[in-house]
Amino acid sequence: MSGAARDIPVGALATARAVRAGEVRARQVAEAALARIETFEGELHCFNTVTADAALAAADGVDAAVAAGRDPGPLAGVPIALKDNLCTRGVVTTAGSRILEGWLPPYDATVVRSVVAAGAVVVGKTNLDEFAMGSSTENSAFGPTRNPWDPGRVPGGSSGGSAAAVAAGLVPLALGSDTGGSVRQPASLCGVVGMKPTYGLVSRYGLIAFASSLDQIGPFAATVADAAALLDVIAGHDPADSTSLAVGFEPVSPRLDEGVAGLRVGVISDFLADASPSCVAAVRAAADVLGRAGAVVEEVAIPALMLGLSAYYLVAPAEASSNLARYDGVRYGLRVDGPDVTGMNGRTRSAGFGPEVKRRIMLGTYVLSAGYYDAYYGQAQRVRTLVARGFADAYERFDVLVGPTSPTVAFEIGAKATDPLAMYLSDLYTIPTNLAGHPAVSVPFSLSEGLPVGVQVLAPALGEGAMFRAAAVIERGADPQARGPIEPRATKVAR
Repeated sequence: MSGAARDIPVGALATARAVRAGEVRARQVAEAALARIETFEGELHCFNTVTADAALAAADGVDAAVAAGRDPGPLAGVPIALKDNLCTRGVVTTAGSRILEGWLPPYDATVVRSVVAAGAVVVGKTNLDEFAMGSSTENSAFGPTRNPWDPGRVPGGSSGGSAAAVAAGLVPLALGSDTGGSVRQPASLCGVVGMKPTYGLVSRYGLIAFASSLDQIGPFAATVADAAALLDVIAGHDPADSTSLAVGFEPVSPRLDEGVAGLRVGVISDFLADASPSCVAAVRAAADVLGRAGAVVEEVAIPALMLGLSAYYLVAPAEASSNLARYDGVRYGLRVDGPDVTGMNGRTRSAGFGPEVKRRIMLGTYVLSAGYYDAYYGQAQRVRTLVARGFADAYERFDVLVGPTSPTVAFEIGAKATDPLAMYLSDLYTIPTNLAGHPAVSVPFSLSEGLPVGVQVLAPALGEGAMFRAAAVIERGADPQARGPIEPRATKVAR
């Protein structure tokens, strides 16, 4: 088989099978991915760092294992991109911020070790909203990422680089982090599958923290099966993460084809009130697909979920203000000299943090301050409990829930950049899942205005199995033109 791009299998699982069978070399696959990145990176800006030499060396290692008759792993030779807030030993890791520009972590995040051990080939670090704070990937200190479906529009955020890289076919797989929807929302806007696992199911060790009680690492892929395969690789207990669940994880891939006969599905009516007509139509059509496949489908009202946005924007900034205190110009990262330690700290943080990060640090510091803690942070935590109870009541009646992932399709770059509240509303339907610690997945379903619309499937804690089965059925009933990989559209808009 030649090394031409047309000879490279499409998709992660197909690529891994071909590499393991010796039908294609991992180096060929890596070279094809790097060539495609070179072609489209200038237009899309998916990556902050491309690790071409290391990727080719890793691919050669996979090929050597195959030649020696050893099993290189379930993701053998599959190119993968890592969100640039996942520590990668010896590779610049910035979290999209000037304050970490040029920083070289001395260790790998647990998920990085897991995908490498499974035979995946890391090709680079993807762009993101600074410290994962944003819904459009416009807040990156290194410039915005553009949506492959229309480069004049955002890819979503904060994991926009990862979502766009998969949508444009630069890589079959990518990892992102999801604090309030930062995997699922860009997945919806870019027409790929994006999934947030149960809190604690995937190790956070080596993830640069935003809000520690909300953050979770999750997969991007073009198909539900590929996303499930990546989850199976990264899930599991990790003693290095104190929040890691010490429970056995049953892989979801083997049960993807079991269908949904008898599955109880609730359509969240509260999520349909403010979504665009195309998003509402996609949810109703997806519910019909599940019903025709044998699921029992009903609408359900969970009004407490609509309180999630206001609670999130108190809890998350409060935790961020604590987590980001470590960037002081002393231990690592940027340092701007001053007349004394206080002056140096202030100048470093002023120069290193962007406007959105500063906004959230100040808000978080305020709500944690004496005299305001109970009124704001304490009240937000009580609302968080109400959200969890609302889900708990619903899951007594239903096995999974469905709703829109995003209220709209991808919006134009700059359209919401000066209106933080409008931007925050982009995560209205994803945030409640993070507050409860539950899993959810976005599946590309239809097109509106030539742009993809995602449908979200939600499940109770550790309900990934039923959730993925429902997602697989929805995918089979979806418009195949609504998902990547695609050939990115050209634009004359400079980034």
